[in-house]
Amino acid sequence: MRTYYLLPIFLIMFSQQAAAYLDPGTGSMVLQGLIAAFAVVGFTIKSYWYKIRAVFGKTSPQSLLEENAEPREPE
Repeated sequence: MRTYYLLPIFLIMFSQQAAAYLDPGTGSMVLQGLIAAFAVVGFTIKSYWYKIRAVFGKTSPQSLLEENAEPREPE
């Protein structure tokens, strides 16, 4: 059981130097990923917002496709 604690310590103590290079494109990829993550979170929240409002009785659940459409009259 104690070997699980010793292995990471052993690997850190005897690691070699790494000649790593991060070019400017890496930073832009990380920034693009963060922006995409915020966009996905925002869309997900908006998708479920109608369901959340329906639970509390504010409005009936609607589709995102009918958000700007005029309400239909009952037939």
